[in-house]
Amino acid sequence: MRSEDKGKLKQLINKYRHAVILVYFFFYMIWFTYLERSVTKFSPVYSKLDEYIPFMEIFVIPYFLWFAYIFVTVAYFFFTSKKDYYKCCAFLFIGMTICLTIYTLWPNGHYLRVNIDSLGRDNIFIKIVRMLYSIDTSTNVCPSIHVYNSIGVLIAIRKSERLRDIKWLQVSAFILTVLICMSTVFLKQHSILDVLSAIALSIIMYVIVYIPAWNRQSKTADRELSKV
Repeated sequence: MRSEDKGKLKQLINKYRHAVILVYFFFYMIWFTYLERSVTKFSPVYSKLDEYIPFMEIFVIPYFLWFAYIFVTVAYFFFTSKKDYYKCCAFLFIGMTICLTIYTLWPNGHYLRVNIDSLGRDNIFIKIVRMLYSIDTSTNVCPSIHVYNSIGVLIAIRKSERLRDIKWLQVSAFILTVLICMSTVFLKQHSILDVLSAIALSIIMYVIVYIPAWNRQSKTADRELSKV
């Protein structure tokens, strides 16, 4: 390799060295997959409210949009703002680790899934839900990582200096987040308690990850104003 090419490669590595923290996903997948395969006995998560939430297969659309939502948001910050990228990843990764720890120490699950064959209807969404049920267990549900991560990227988008003034994006992100959270209970993938616990965890993580940064910015702004 020519010295010029080596120099370009070094610059590229230095520019994107913040990608190293994405190694976390390998750690996460190993841990989560182990729990999915090993947890057979669990504490049922249930609320009386779950009985009043109907099964609606149309919500499989926002449920699967979650994957693109998380990926695109993290990728955008990766290429545009290291500060937003690190905050977003800190929120997601710390919270996901807390969820996995809870699943490990307190194996949980639910018995809320419907019998697809007894619904008396068949469509493309039903077929997708049937596939989802076949590859995803009803364990490791509380708190819901689906809900937690959706809230996490919404917060990252709302706090981004680049994105906060783009109203259509802010509104779209909010609506998609709400629909994803709703999809977890309307598909009977989660109990309402899973959703509420994920919201509680996201509030705690917001205070930990974002509040200190805002306090520092406020102090800096105050100092700047005092100089005027």
